[in-house]
Amino acid sequence: MADHLLHERFRGFMPVVIDVETAGFDSSRHALLEIAAVTINFDEHGKVAAQERYHAHIIPFEGSELDPAALAFNRIDPFHPLRGAQAEGTALRHLFEQLRKKQKSLHCSRCILVGHNAHFDLGFVNAAIERNALKNQSPLHPFSVFDTVSLSGLMLGQTVLARACKAAGLGFEPSQAHSALYDAEKTAELFCHIVNQIEPHRTFVAGL
Repeated sequence: MADHLLHERFRGFMPVVIDVETAGFDSSRHALLEIAAVTINFDEHGKVAAQERYHAHIIPFEGSELDPAALAFNRIDPFHPLRGAQAEGTALRHLFEQLRKKQKSLHCSRCILVGHNAHFDLGFVNAAIERNALKNQSPLHPFSVFDTVSLSGLMLGQTVLARACKAAGLGFEPSQAHSALYDAEKTAELFCHIVNQIEPHRTFVAGL
């Protein structure tokens, strides 16, 4: 695996797919309940592919609100005794430590969040960063993203994750949807599929 290729392909950024499950739509009020991340790198065939996975259940932060409709939608019981949930600060510190190590090993200057409706995920991550004073520990670009909604709309004519995956021939299991890890893995597959349909990494490596 040629680790330098990722640095050259994405202008020094290391793409990391992140998906969150939440207790509502307002990142300042509603709890972050689950986070998953999948790193991306070139494989031995010169194609971008999903690499390491990270996943954590999150304890709702103190004073947060839990929208019953959101919990019914994602089927999460925030207080289930078998969740094995962590404080959001603990979970994010561990995630950021792993991402910084990977970023350094790939000679990248910063991580960039890849997501389906990416600014939603980044908004919740940034709110948790602010609550836990982790700004100096986060490797993520604070506002730039790669959004697979836009990419799949352009390349596949679909914007819903399940439909975009099916259009790309990747398959999608609805019963597993709204699990942060499953959605992150499928978003990573979709992102890699789209990037691999284009040839520009050869141009970038050649410096043209």
